[in-house]
Amino acid sequence: MDTTQKSFKAIEKIFTPDVVPEGVGAKVRRIIGGHQLRKLDPFLVLDHFQVKLPGGFPDHPHRGFETVTYMLEGEVLHEDFKGNKGRLGPGDLQWMTAGKGILHAEMPGSWEQEAIGFQLWINLAAKNKFCEPGYQEISKEKVLIAKKDGVTAKVIAGEALGAKGPIYARTPALYLDITMEPNSTFEQIIPKGWNAFSYVYKGRAFYGESKKEVKTNSVALLKKDDKEVLTIETKDEEAQFIIIAGLPLNEPMVQYGPFVLSDEKELAKTFEDYQFGKNGFEDAPGWESEIRKLSRSKSVAL
Repeated sequence: MDTTQKSFKAIEKIFTPDVVPEGVGAKVRRIIGGHQLRKLDPFLVLDHFQVKLPGGFPDHPHRGFETVTYMLEGEVLHEDFKGNKGRLGPGDLQWMTAGKGILHAEMPGSWEQEAIGFQLWINLAAKNKFCEPGYQEISKEKVLIAKKDGVTAKVIAGEALGAKGPIYARTPALYLDITMEPNSTFEQIIPKGWNAFSYVYKGRAFYGESKKEVKTNSVALLKKDDKEVLTIETKDEEAQFIIIAGLPLNEPMVQYGPFVLSDEKELAKTFEDYQFGKNGFEDAPGWESEIRKLSRSKSVAL
């Protein structure tokens, strides 16, 4: 992009998300879904989790959206009612499409080492809410890494520094994990009309032409306008942060916990489907994961 044609995005607000209880015995820093930022179409929830056993996220259902789990440290084990199971380590990610129904568990893999990472919930368009469930599980070796002028970008979805991420996103999205050396500058194009934000999880960085400071565990919410270029700088210390952006669906939505549908009728039908084990939840009644046993005793081995 020619320098004379650049239009720089501005910061709408900066805030530090609250730490809230989640799952069983776990706490998360709720970036989206808390009182500071209830929703940001198409995003429903973003948690920065930091948990070890006996805490975790045992058996629970989903319908109507996608979850993205991205690991920074430690391990998370997952298992669902269809027999799918796996283990996510540092740098690994899982993009799960719940579609018409998933019942699963997610548990840290250790009593000593914390599992640290992010989980993002992305809404699905009405036409996709009852699609077949599926997983895109990407090991850290398959996450593309681009480097330029003191900036390292791990590209999960979308494009940055000439690299394109491996994920197919039904709801168009950008997801980057950026590390900047001291005294570096980074520019990223955010498509016009998309909602976007950045969360600093280590260090501090300076956003926009006004160079607003964003410190560790704080969020920069970008103004939604027709401007395209997000510019970020560092000064005397390294910064690590994620940038997430998505195309708003602009559709009616009703949410009750892990069920996200288009209207009250679909939500009522979902309660019935889950209770009676039908229309995607056929294997739900009576199912219990094996990994939930991890929270009961240090002697359990899976």
